[in-house]
Amino acid sequence: MAHHLKRAAAAPPAAAGEEVRETVAELLADVEQRGEEAVREWSLRLDDWAPDSFVVGAEEVAAAADTLPEDLRRHVAFAQARVRDFAERQLETLSDLQVETLRGVRLGHRHVPVGAVGAYVPGGRYPMLASAFMTVVVPKVAGVERVVASAPPRDGRGIHPAVLHAMASSGADRILCLGGVQALAAMAFGLAELEPVDMIVGAGNAYVAEAKRQLFGRVGIDLLAGPTEILVIADATADAGLVAADLLGQAEHGPTSAAVLVTTSPELGAAVVAEVSALLAWLPTRDVAGAAWRDHGEIVVVRDRAEAIELANRYAHEHVEVHAREDELDAYLDGLRNYGSLFLGEHATVAFGDKAVGTNHVLPTSGAARYTGGLWVGKFLKTLTYQWLTEEGMRQIAPAAEAISEAELFPGHALTARMRLERVHA
Repeated sequence: MAHHLKRAAAAPPAAAGEEVRETVAELLADVEQRGEEAVREWSLRLDDWAPDSFVVGAEEVAAAADTLPEDLRRHVAFAQARVRDFAERQLETLSDLQVETLRGVRLGHRHVPVGAVGAYVPGGRYPMLASAFMTVVVPKVAGVERVVASAPPRDGRGIHPAVLHAMASSGADRILCLGGVQALAAMAFGLAELEPVDMIVGAGNAYVAEAKRQLFGRVGIDLLAGPTEILVIADATADAGLVAADLLGQAEHGPTSAAVLVTTSPELGAAVVAEVSALLAWLPTRDVAGAAWRDHGEIVVVRDRAEAIELANRYAHEHVEVHAREDELDAYLDGLRNYGSLFLGEHATVAFGDKAVGTNHVLPTSGAARYTGGLWVGKFLKTLTYQWLTEEGMRQIAPAAEAISEAELFPGHALTARMRLERVHA
């Protein structure tokens, strides 16, 4: 029977409150009605930022790149190549289809890219340059013609240079220096210098998530993401120091980030508690990571692998790591079903997926992994079906379509089938 060595001290973060919903609704309605004037006023009020143009020019992009160390630019290019390579390989698995299901009845589908995508790159507490790889490189691989990337200004000096370089070198066609809800509103409704987009992707704070929720329908979205989560499954062979580091590595995202250890070894659980305390003594982000671990950290001891898998599937956390014997990893891969992304073996860590290994880090949270995966190249493709019938095909389909339409009390539908039969019998 599972039991806790440590329980979360606080309840999971709630959905957006009334103040967040009302503020977002007010801002979106204002931008929709007044356009760029409203964007400028909100940006000045919230970010103290109102330049002549929110569109970033080529000179600013070049200047930002020049400020970065060559090593960082090289590592950025490496990570972008990994993301691009994996997205291209995913795309290769998606094929157009045309089949003859009956004589004279040809059915098919085509994968058609979304026309324009808005990629929001968050930059509040941390400059999230890796988010540009995930939300700009991938739609370009999918064939999206126009990708607009937006990131907030920092310290009144525009976009953080590393983030700006990441956005531009990832292939963004236009870049906006705008933050938060006003950025999403500008991309959804358009500006004088910018046509509206068809879809908005990317993570952000509670206001950004609420804006995506309210904009859904006007534009498509990737998913609604809350605070990040990690669940580590570890057996007695696990390295307690690595487990502790991986838990805190996600906890440093914010004070509401959940970090859970599920272990078959109470000794390992106790060792992780000690290692967490040791790491928090010097970790530069200990104020944030420590608060997250105190309030949303858990350690659960389970009987065996089967119970660990069952519990992890119930949590359905964004990131799941497995630190177990090599010969058991396949069993975990087969049994785990509810997660955003899975990291198998002690050499895999969430930071690799977040930054450089090639999988996408825009992932479901708050239990959404029960019904959806994360962002991937297929998200930017519309799978569109078509039908192509000859007279022979129509003769086979029309009687059933007519009868079903009549049963559903749709005489107009039935008429369209009957008229076609009458014309070929005439």
